[in-house]
Amino acid sequence: MRPLLIAGLAWQDYRREARLSACSVLALVAVIAPLLVLFGLKHGLVGSLTERLQRDPAVREIIPLGGTRLQADFIEALGQREDVAFAIPRTRQIAATSELQVAPGEARLNVEMLPTALGDPLLQGLPMPQTLQQVVLSHSAAEKLGITPGSPLQARFGRQHGSVLQWQQTTLQVLAVLPLAAFERDALFAQAALLEAVEDYRDGLAVAALGWPGATATQAPRVYPGFRLYARALDDVEPLRQYLAAQQVQVVTQAAQIAQVQALSRNLDLLFWLITTLALGGAVAATSAGALAAVERKQRELAVLRLLGFGSGALLLFLIIQALYSGLFASVLSALLYRLAEGGINHLFVQAPGDYASRLLPEHYLVALAAVLLASALAAALGGRRVARIDASQGIRDV
Repeated sequence: MRPLLIAGLAWQDYRREARLSACSVLALVAVIAPLLVLFGLKHGLVGSLTERLQRDPAVREIIPLGGTRLQADFIEALGQREDVAFAIPRTRQIAATSELQVAPGEARLNVEMLPTALGDPLLQGLPMPQTLQQVVLSHSAAEKLGITPGSPLQARFGRQHGSVLQWQQTTLQVLAVLPLAAFERDALFAQAALLEAVEDYRDGLAVAALGWPGATATQAPRVYPGFRLYARALDDVEPLRQYLAAQQVQVVTQAAQIAQVQALSRNLDLLFWLITTLALGGAVAATSAGALAAVERKQRELAVLRLLGFGSGALLLFLIIQALYSGLFASVLSALLYRLAEGGINHLFVQAPGDYASRLLPEHYLVALAAVLLASALAAALGGRRVARIDASQGIRDV
């Protein structure tokens, strides 16, 4: 009961000195609200940049340089790593091309062919090719051909046999069309088996699955000149590059762009904590001075409380609770002011949907509230230590 009684007395006294209480609240708001805006900008800007990079598979893509010769088991082992989101072998780029045509007599379009499989970051949410004849077209290729999902498509593949140019044709089914943001070049995505079949045909070999004639293929393991590889997260790109370099596989990554965003985050963190330390130091000093002034101003009232049996700890708790009242009201008011500022900042500076110039999550508000209450309590405890010197006899003299 004693803490509740002290809290009630502290509230009544806090209300009685409403003007002074309002001043202490506004003094804290002047510190807390700008810090919330600063942290909101830091979290919003860097968070949006990081989320944008994370959403863009091209940033997490790791592209091998020319001259690489890899076995299928090496690429399969890559795909099993925890830091790899997707890995699939690629055939030679010069062989991974096709001429597409909607119907005889229509215009032809040369496109590159890319292997795909379950888990492809570029095809998230789209149907996956299940047979050799099923493909997914890029937006630019579908737009140039004037084709929609579900339509048939004629694909031609040529090879030079001696002095004779030979062609084979097959009908493809377009399962889906990629969004333009996912892939901007003219391309089709198909099973790796189709790309391997086209490569074999252009190497002069027969492709039994498609009925294409040619020489009989040897049983030697297939060697791949590259792969499509995507890291699971932004932080996995550089470790993967280092691992592949140790395996004598030279690659190109977006590590420099990722490092710039991470450096910006670290620098903003340092700036935020520097400003926060200075601001909170001033707030603690102001709250301590306020508690010290309250002890001087309320010596008679505090002496009467001691006379009624309240010890030094109870009197100190009285001051701490009043500081907590100020911290609580200041936190709520600062959060409301920040919400207004957040709406204005995002309205002025954000153009792309899903991005934020300023943003705080619910847990950020809770952390800020806990930090303000803790700082207020410590400051009041430091400034109110003189309450232990108040003697009950002063209360008797003033009765």
